[in-house]
Amino acid sequence: MTNIVSQTRRDAAGERRHGVAVLRRGVEKVLLKVNRRIWRRLPTRVRDLHAVQEYGRWLHALISRHADREMYVGTLFLRNRPALELMRRLFAERAQGSSVRVAVLGCSVGVEVYSILWTLRRARPDLTILVDAVDISPEVLAIAEEGVYGPQTDETVHESVFERLTEAELLEMFDWNGDDQGRVKPWLREGITWRLGDAADRRLVEELGPKDLVVGNNFLCHMDAPSADRCLRNFAQLTSPGGYLFVSGVDLDVRTNVAIDLEWEPVPELMAEIHDGDPLVRADWPWHWWGLEPLDRRRPDWQVRYVAAFQVGRG
Repeated sequence: MTNIVSQTRRDAAGERRHGVAVLRRGVEKVLLKVNRRIWRRLPTRVRDLHAVQEYGRWLHALISRHADREMYVGTLFLRNRPALELMRRLFAERAQGSSVRVAVLGCSVGVEVYSILWTLRRARPDLTILVDAVDISPEVLAIAEEGVYGPQTDETVHESVFERLTEAELLEMFDWNGDDQGRVKPWLREGITWRLGDAADRRLVEELGPKDLVVGNNFLCHMDAPSADRCLRNFAQLTSPGGYLFVSGVDLDVRTNVAIDLEWEPVPELMAEIHDGDPLVRADWPWHWWGLEPLDRRRPDWQVRYVAAFQVGRG
């Protein structure tokens, strides 16, 4: 009898906790709905106020905490031009005819890989640039390796991958079959190894070997914090001593903690330009978990928090 009473009490307590949780989530949904309406009506000068941005960070943290995160493959050619420009600058002084080993993790349908190669090979055609492009999805890897983009790709990524390209860039990067099918030119397709793999898998470090440049952009934000943390530490192992790691589209708290813990050296050049270089993620803050907060130089950690490029293991 005592056991039955105890179990009944436990069941009742569990139901109360569940009821409180449901009520709290309902209140939060109403709160967010009201705040979204108000936020959209605020002038830009008001949104830029420090107090309003702090409130936005609180809203973003609330949204991120309860988000049902899922992976998206949305992407664009030359998505963040300042980041590509920094890559060009970092390898501008490379010795004539030398090799550059690159890993692009979470490469999706390949547009970031081709964007990086277009940037570096145009600037330094003498370099031998070898890329390992890795993604966990065989479907997007097949699109990437084929290197043909058009309406069928737009359906996969839910936007036009050509959106930010000029007419001159479209002609320089692609051979066109009609008006809507572009095949990446052969000089951009050379030297790429497409690999099926998990960015968090420690075996990836052994399989790929050390890289001069490691890029892991715009997919860690779709993971929970422990998974993103593991990936970042794996990226560091993959980066050769003195090499460069580019990582954006990630929870800033997670990236900051790992960067400080592993003593990554921030690359401050073009920091603000890169931070604001992708208008889509800036515009989505604070209402989506992948949204990127405004750069705040009043924070004591701002010189690490808002940097997307690091030199790893220089010492």
